[in-house]
Amino acid sequence: MTNEGSVCVYVGEALGRYGFGDDHPFGPERMGVFWDRMISQGLDSVVSVHDPVLADRTDIERFHTHAYVDKVMSQSKTGLGYLDYGDTPAFPGVYEAAAHVVGSAVDAAQRLMEKRARSVFIPIAGLHHARREMAGGFCVFNDCGVVIEFLRKEHGLKRVAYVDIDAHHGDGVFYGFEDDPDLLFADVHEDGRYLYPGTGAADETGIGPAKGTKLNIPMLPGSKDEQFLEAWQKVEEYLEKGRPEFIILQCGADSVRGDPITHMHYTPNAHAHAAKRLAAIADEHCDGRVLAVGGGGYNHQNIALAWTAVVRSLIDAG
Repeated sequence: MTNEGSVCVYVGEALGRYGFGDDHPFGPERMGVFWDRMISQGLDSVVSVHDPVLADRTDIERFHTHAYVDKVMSQSKTGLGYLDYGDTPAFPGVYEAAAHVVGSAVDAAQRLMEKRARSVFIPIAGLHHARREMAGGFCVFNDCGVVIEFLRKEHGLKRVAYVDIDAHHGDGVFYGFEDDPDLLFADVHEDGRYLYPGTGAADETGIGPAKGTKLNIPMLPGSKDEQFLEAWQKVEEYLEKGRPEFIILQCGADSVRGDPITHMHYTPNAHAHAAKRLAAIADEHCDGRVLAVGGGGYNHQNIALAWTAVVRSLIDAG
């Protein structure tokens, strides 16, 4: 551990191993391009840098089923087959790689609750498609879902806010808490009629006791910063009304123009704005606690620019 400070970043080889090969969109270089940019901008010297942490199975099963964790462990040994219906392949060591994502996120949440950091960024995290019982969309374990359950059971929080600006809808988190009225969920994403996973319509606002408590904002392909800022106002109004006790930001860089598998046209300024405003809302309602996770993004330049913009906003807010 070095450079103890108000903004903490988790990087290390164990996180970098979460990837599906050089020819896969979610390849192993993603963490490195982010960290290279951090160093070139001098941001590495003004954040607290922490090594990845391995989760134990108990933490993973806060969100995931025992049977599914068994499946991942088994296929991690062989590296064969898929962990869902054909999007998320197993590879040797996939369990350990995914468990380091979860463990780092839980460690970050604990650090924030103990006020040993004001905000945290984890580049390889925000695996928001994984369901409780299966993988999905390159996501093996849903670290965000685990953190929500951890904060509730270990720290007694109720109103955790999950905010997602990845181009893809955070379906694993949404459906994992669809009937939970206390989980604040705000997701600005490319319209599911044009992009995986095909969910997140505006009328998906929760079910049962949670009906009307979730905010999904589908955006047309080609939407730019101007449209994002209009949508963002709704997010802020929603959060102010909900008065969160902890904020998770999934800041996938695949909503930046030029991503090879999405169709949005934001600039990194959108990500910087989201982080800046969430930091302000966190100051008002939850002692500044923001856990930002990298999520998707498959254009390396976009990853470097958007994620460092988020970190810089969190530094400036401190």
